[in-house]
Amino acid sequence: MMPGPPILPANAALLLIDLQQAIDHPSWGRRNNPQAESNVAALLAWWRHAGGPVYHVRHDSTFTDSHYRPGQPGHHFKPGTAPVEGETVIAKRTNSAFVGTDLEARLRRAGQTTLVVAGVITNNSVEATVRMAGNLGFAVYLVEDGCFTFDREDWNGVWRTAEEVHAMSLANLSGEYAVVVRTRDILATGEGS
Repeated sequence: MMPGPPILPANAALLLIDLQQAIDHPSWGRRNNPQAESNVAALLAWWRHAGGPVYHVRHDSTFTDSHYRPGQPGHHFKPGTAPVEGETVIAKRTNSAFVGTDLEARLRRAGQTTLVVAGVITNNSVEATVRMAGNLGFAVYLVEDGCFTFDREDWNGVWRTAEEVHAMSLANLSGEYAVVVRTRDILATGEGS
């Protein structure tokens, strides 16, 4: 029997990671989950309609050749998932949204102990942030079809598809750090309310 949708507290926070135009640069290569942005847009619309807290994490790279560096076109948020007035933007310079930012303090002050996370890159900033959130005691729901990654070579020199990299990252996080869900699981929490 499949579990039902998660039970989210009214103040569960939506945490969107690094959804900036830099991620569309061809240098990243082939990605998985081409529908991720539309899934995130659906989550964001649902959250806004419910009046829930939304945090947009923006990567401010310090590397001069990075498309994520402030001042570069890629630094801008992607259309459809960009913050609106009143939504919090957390600027980070490392892979974890908790390192060198006030994210944890903001969440604690607001009593927001449940996070629903989506964004990029699954095996980089998403994984680093989710691991740390889990270690800090937050209840985390990771939206697998609201994240994506890219094909890459593993440590042994074997080429892995984005789907394989994504699945392994989710396996690393599932259970100990987060509950892995799909967009429809989260959207179903609002049915009938």
